[in-house]
Amino acid sequence: MTGTPPEAGPAPGRRSPRTNPWWTLVAVAFGLFMVGLDGSVVAIANPYIGQDLDASLPQLQWVTNSYLLALAAALILGGKLGDRFGRRTFFLVGLVLFTLSSVAIALVGSTAGVIAFRAVQGLSGALMMPNTLGLLRAVFPPRKFGAAVGIWAAVSSVSTAAGPIVGGLLVEHVGWESVFLINAPVGAIGLVVGLLVLPRSKDGTGHHRFDVPGLVLLALGMIAVVYPVVQSGSWGWGSPRTIGLLVLGLALLAVFAVVESRTAHPLLPMRLFRNPSLSVATAVTVVNFFVLLGSIFFLMLYLQNVRGYGPVEAGVLTLPLSLASMVASPLGAALTDRFGPRFSLTLGMLLQAGASFGLLGLGVDSGYAAMWPCFVALGLGVGMVMAASSEAIVGNAPVRDGGVAGGLQATALQVGGALGTAVLVSVLGSRVGSTLHDALLGAGVPAPLADGLSGARDAVAQGVTPVVPGVAPEVQAAVHQGAAQAFVSGAHTAVLVTGGLCLLGAALSAAVVRRGRGTGGGAPAAH
Repeated sequence: MTGTPPEAGPAPGRRSPRTNPWWTLVAVAFGLFMVGLDGSVVAIANPYIGQDLDASLPQLQWVTNSYLLALAAALILGGKLGDRFGRRTFFLVGLVLFTLSSVAIALVGSTAGVIAFRAVQGLSGALMMPNTLGLLRAVFPPRKFGAAVGIWAAVSSVSTAAGPIVGGLLVEHVGWESVFLINAPVGAIGLVVGLLVLPRSKDGTGHHRFDVPGLVLLALGMIAVVYPVVQSGSWGWGSPRTIGLLVLGLALLAVFAVVESRTAHPLLPMRLFRNPSLSVATAVTVVNFFVLLGSIFFLMLYLQNVRGYGPVEAGVLTLPLSLASMVASPLGAALTDRFGPRFSLTLGMLLQAGASFGLLGLGVDSGYAAMWPCFVALGLGVGMVMAASSEAIVGNAPVRDGGVAGGLQATALQVGGALGTAVLVSVLGSRVGSTLHDALLGAGVPAPLADGLSGARDAVAQGVTPVVPGVAPEVQAAVHQGAAQAFVSGAHTAVLVTGGLCLLGAALSAAVVRRGRGTGGGAPAAH
């Protein structure tokens, strides 16, 4: 069976925004903007949330990761609900819940409350994100779908990359709560526009049983993988708890794959992964946001806490990343149309690898010249991969799986972001813990004081210099130098990880990814 077009709209003779697919793109852009912005804007607000609410580094990680993990765990579910019951309905429901949970985050007044409502925010985003692509796939003809996806990727990339700039302005002039309150007017406008212009669209393949076992296994598996990664800084990578939960999570995901392959109406049709290009593009999409959000997280700590820039200055300094992403998304879509997704994915991954290895030049007192070329390369790479992966994933899926394929791509993005912040901050924290004592001694801190400061690794891993009361100014300066050097050493280890992953992604893209051969047109693959 094949997917059905959107439900009947106005007669051809009557002009209505619902008959114009570009209005659908405008409407879904509001949701895209909010979800993308909130995935990265919190990076610049984190130091202020930590100070205001007295949050530890693991708690700050969960302010980011509770959102990303909830989003990732429910994205495929959101796409499935939209496919079955109506993409317009679930997009708008998600928009309303996202707006309300954003306001709740600003008002709750506790770290635990912020983490909890960030998770609600993530679940709400999961109702929106996959249905944006599902709606576009349903209303755009094949010849224009690539252009629409290019704009979709541009909005998503730019909103993510613009987070630090918007957040910097709001945090400095209003307060950290305002980075969430800004969603109230955006959500209200988006709701009005969506009600006016979004067409009704769903899959017409009949009434299917809902895959509850698949949903439970996927959610539990992802939580079991990400949670020990976040906690590894305090538990240790070799801890039985860390290893045990990781093994459990991987086992649950393996069981999920087996269950899905044997279920008549799966949450995630495993047949999609029979296409090697789709599979590799999904993996590269994970790496894409792993590098982007993970790098933004520790770069904002570096710029503000190590280098001493204000939030607005830190946001402005990352402006090249945003501008490059704006250019790269339509450029990536054009290159993909001409040369296929293999070219754009490979080039995007190589650009991000170059950006990562370039950040090895960062030091305690680095000037801006050591940063901006890396920001440009990172933005270009992210935008190109976004556009090309949309073509390789959504463009190779049957129309009836449009929401699920959109959910798959969006899940890959958010899983990458969650793992990026968790893994890279954990790697950074572990490196800080192993080098802090020697770095303090190397900076001239007396040995007894260095011994006492070894327990300050959580603060140093955030780029914060421990304040030692009663010591001479030159000793406090040495403490700052040593703590900053330990943080930079951790950052260098983190970018080695990202650079290696990007090289692997480039190699896989060049070897495996091919242009789709019309599978996106609507002929479903066999179960």
